[in-house]
Amino acid sequence: MFAWLRRLHAAPAIPEAAWQTTMAHYPFLDVLPAGDQQHLRDLAARFLKHKEFHGAHGFIITDEVALAIAAQAVLPILHLPGELDWYDDFVGIVVHPAEALARRQSMDEDNIVHEYSEIITGEAMAHGPMMLSWPDVLAGGDSADTGYNVVIHEFAHKIDLRDGAADGCPPLPRGFAGTRNPGAARNAWFAVMEPAYEAFREQSIIAERFNGPPTWLDPYGAESISEFFAVACEGYFVNRLRFAQEQAALLPLFDEFFSPQLHRLPAIR
Repeated sequence: MFAWLRRLHAAPAIPEAAWQTTMAHYPFLDVLPAGDQQHLRDLAARFLKHKEFHGAHGFIITDEVALAIAAQAVLPILHLPGELDWYDDFVGIVVHPAEALARRQSMDEDNIVHEYSEIITGEAMAHGPMMLSWPDVLAGGDSADTGYNVVIHEFAHKIDLRDGAADGCPPLPRGFAGTRNPGAARNAWFAVMEPAYEAFREQSIIAERFNGPPTWLDPYGAESISEFFAVACEGYFVNRLRFAQEQAALLPLFDEFFSPQLHRLPAIR
């Protein structure tokens, strides 16, 4: 799997046929402006050079698998200062042939620990490897209408975790939103993010308990503000038009962080 890439000091261009196949499968990448597509391609090549892919339960890592993940993974950092530095806390990416069963623990208000199993399609751990389900990665090519993308979701967690806290607020650049210090920048972020999260959480509860209209974004985003950030990133990057309709307040906030240039991208309908 891209063995030729790691033998070289500089990451060369990805072969044309492989790149075009990937672009054709993921239309939200194929509609990027030509300059952004070339930048994405260069970033994906560098990503492949520095990350290690492992197949779980006999799953075979092919060039198609690695490139599909790489191309989607670097989309959120396309215009971020530091680019791949956002992902430098891990090397390994474990790809499963299907959803995985993870053992969890939780403690209730009486300090009693409960153990349970959870079916997951992906997982990002701070300073740890990434886990992804290949069928869900592949489905990203057809799920723009629903705003679903497991790769963007998990790599958004990595961006959120960059400052060590999964709190729905990534490290913000100096002067973000016209602020003068980091504390003011975070306040500006949460002034928009928290009301959006609470509104989404309320909508999710109404949909689940009272047969209200379903949320467009994955209702899993109602679990916590960090999950809401990751779910919102999915919709933002794969279907900007619908995201703007559903999360109008978040759109300029995400544009400010991920890049003002992104507001010019065509939307997937």
